[in-house]
Amino acid sequence: MKILNKNKIKKPKKIKLSKREETAQRIVNVKDIRDKFLYTMDGKIISYIQISPIDTNLFSKREKISITRILTSELTSERKILKLIAVPRPIDISSLLLEYQTILSETSNQKQKELLRQEMLSISSFALSGEVVERQIYIMLWEDYEDGIERDLIKRTMDMVGKFEASGIRATVMNESKIVRLCNLINNPAYANVESTSYESTIPFLIQ
Repeated sequence: MKILNKNKIKKPKKIKLSKREETAQRIVNVKDIRDKFLYTMDGKIISYIQISPIDTNLFSKREKISITRILTSELTSERKILKLIAVPRPIDISSLLLEYQTILSETSNQKQKELLRQEMLSISSFALSGEVVERQIYIMLWEDYEDGIERDLIKRTMDMVGKFEASGIRATVMNESKIVRLCNLINNPAYANVESTSYESTIPFLIQ
């Protein structure tokens, strides 16, 4: 692991905000989001880990017990408080619809085309109803902010990732764009399952 030079660690920049942006930030307690960290208005620094879901139906009873024991053993060494966040999120059906659209454009079978159209309409209606969601799991770790604390927090975060991967569960440290999307999922009910390379303006702002 590359060790950062403490003298090169930069404090989060203070950005001049409008009154309505300040209002929104006070409510969501977000001061800044930079690299792999969220800085809060009350002096905390937070990192997030995304846990990839596993289908327990694919495992035998013995495998489930084994995973549980390994994960329990790994997590016993974690002495600090952490938070588990479960966020329901609309399932992204765009790839499935794109696959159906490709088949639709390539087939000359009229019956198959009609069945594909009906299936696409059914899937789209079901998704728009809000009944099709998947639970996204995140782990939130934090420390009181002080100069150079980023190095300690990222080490703790990577150690936590290793604990889950030792149990066969994939975990990843969330970067800046993913943290912004998570803030939107939690704080903005109107936020849809949008994957965009432009995320700077997606934090919701309230009008006074």
